[in-house]
Amino acid sequence: MKEHKKKLKLKVSAISEGTVIDHIPSENLFDVISILELDQTPNMITFGANLESDKLGKKAIIKVSNQFFENDEINKIALIAPHAKLNIIRDYEVIEKKEVTIPDRIVGIVKCFNPKCITNSEPITTSFSVISKEPVALKCKYCEKITHENQMVIK
Repeated sequence: MKEHKKKLKLKVSAISEGTVIDHIPSENLFDVISILELDQTPNMITFGANLESDKLGKKAIIKVSNQFFENDEINKIALIAPHAKLNIIRDYEVIEKKEVTIPDRIVGIVKCFNPKCITNSEPITTSFSVISKEPVALKCKYCEKITHENQMVIK
């Protein structure tokens, strides 16, 4: 049994320096890649989806070599994958673990659910206050409509 678990963990190779984003719901993997603009980074990226997880059943993981994320980027991850964990890697060792948390304000990440909102017709950056973190509910600064978690569209 121990050997079986060891094989599962080795499905995604180790990185020497960088960040591992773990415990991403598999269906949100590409949203995380998009919101962090990892499709434009020159760094090596390894990702896996539908990996076995005791907590989630199935999970996704992203490993980014030689890249460390700022707090605003970590906040973006929290919006899409609120239970994600970040492992900071140095010399193949985890030196720090971070849990993501949803910030109190979301700017420029989510599209307003209200089709009549000015942000959907003018070049204005969206801005929401977070009125609930679980489930996620965002109140638009401009039209004051509530965008719920199941209505969120990531820009």
